[in-house]
Amino acid sequence: MKQRTLGSEHFHVSALGLGCMGMSFAYGQPGDEQQMIKTLHRAFDLGIDFLDTAEVYGPFTNESLIGKALKGHAGKVKIATKFGFHITDEGEGWERIKGVNSQPENIRASVEASLQRLGVEVIDLYYQHRLDPSVAVEDVVGTMADLVREGKVLHLGLSEISSETLQRAHAVHPITAVQSEYSLWSREPEHCLLSTCRQLGIGFVPYSPLGRGFLSGKLPVLAADDFRHYLPRFQKEALAWVLAKGENIVPVPGASKIPHLEDNCRAVDIRLAEDDLALLDRLFAAENIIGERYTAQELTLVESDLPR
Repeated sequence: MKQRTLGSEHFHVSALGLGCMGMSFAYGQPGDEQQMIKTLHRAFDLGIDFLDTAEVYGPFTNESLIGKALKGHAGKVKIATKFGFHITDEGEGWERIKGVNSQPENIRASVEASLQRLGVEVIDLYYQHRLDPSVAVEDVVGTMADLVREGKVLHLGLSEISSETLQRAHAVHPITAVQSEYSLWSREPEHCLLSTCRQLGIGFVPYSPLGRGFLSGKLPVLAADDFRHYLPRFQKEALAWVLAKGENIVPVPGASKIPHLEDNCRAVDIRLAEDDLALLDRLFAAENIIGERYTAQELTLVESDLPR
């Protein structure tokens, strides 16, 4: 597996990461734990050394799953996880999430709990999952920077933020990576964010690079509790296109089955011709895409450089 570098602090990871959310959360009932661990181990065999998770996936169960898979692989795999939601004990799954929370005390409690669930001494990349309107990003990054100085976190990241917010955050402490949805049918980062990342030497980590499965050509019949039912857009070359957009880009497509994982890995070796890239850009221009990425309520937690 080829390697790429995220950020000016030279965080080296496999050119393709693995998004782990769907193994425990959001896409119907979680898969068999042992099968998920086998998929994770196959990813390690294929050279993927960059896993993406979050405390909210489950909640909490995805980090615990990864912690189990990491046994015997200590120091060989880099972990990115996220904080920033207010998670309660009421209900199941999505029902437990009651808004955002990036207060300093919650950040500190979250990192300690994530370290314990993952079974690691340090988190390689720690993201604020969504902005908290009640806490300035400078204060959030200030708290995160303290975690770096304390040796609990190596690198800092932000998710779904605008270029202006990124610049403010980066002035407080170097930001290694920005994570946002980016695919052939989610082109918003091209408006300004990608260029800002390049200018500041910040890595870019696209999630859902296959359009939550829609662009893979293998979208299954959705389970009744699959969250894609609620997304407005749901009433091998696509991944290569994302990889071709810059050497500072490391996509994290999800895969819970080994054959899908192996297919994704083959995209690293695909080189699209310039004519093919231009054709895909034209076909998937913003005016040809129908529907928002999220519901109106969820979009309030997503920053964009595009006018609303």
